[in-house]
Amino acid sequence: MGELVERVDEQDHVLGVVDRGEAIRRRWLHRVATTICRDPDGRILVHRRPDRVSRFPGQYNWLVGGGVGVGESYPAAASRELAEELGVDAPARFLLKYLCRGAISPYWLGLHEAVIDQPVVSDPSEIAWHTWLTPAELRAAMHDTMFVSDARDAFDRYQEEKDRVRRMGTLQRVERR
Repeated sequence: MGELVERVDEQDHVLGVVDRGEAIRRRWLHRVATTICRDPDGRILVHRRPDRVSRFPGQYNWLVGGGVGVGESYPAAASRELAEELGVDAPARFLLKYLCRGAISPYWLGLHEAVIDQPVVSDPSEIAWHTWLTPAELRAAMHDTMFVSDARDAFDRYQEEKDRVRRMGTLQRVERR
């Protein structure tokens, strides 16, 4: 048996424990935790997947992550994936979750953010190349580069959430006057 995950329903309630490969093959909902990695200057880590991987070979991504293990929280899974894929120990701050229809299977995606202030030592089986881009550079690259489709969707959701938070902050400042 491979990686065990919790099969969940449309409300993200646990239905049982299954093999992640089977969940993907049968298109069962499960959980995935991803992280936006920022450096202290606010740049965002972007990486290219190895050419020999089974999922999204050679494509770019701005998220680091993977399946949420049995009994594991979204933030714990996100921090674990940072250690596994980038060799860093950093807390992942939960931002939002949504039901992602996914290119290969549907899943609940937990989106996190972490500041990485230590050297990145990426796992070559997961990451072939990486660099840090400013938010403007990342926005431009999203349109000109072959990014994983789920990462593009997450980028749009992240932008919507940032805009919502910005509007709420503006409304609260106006209400205080």
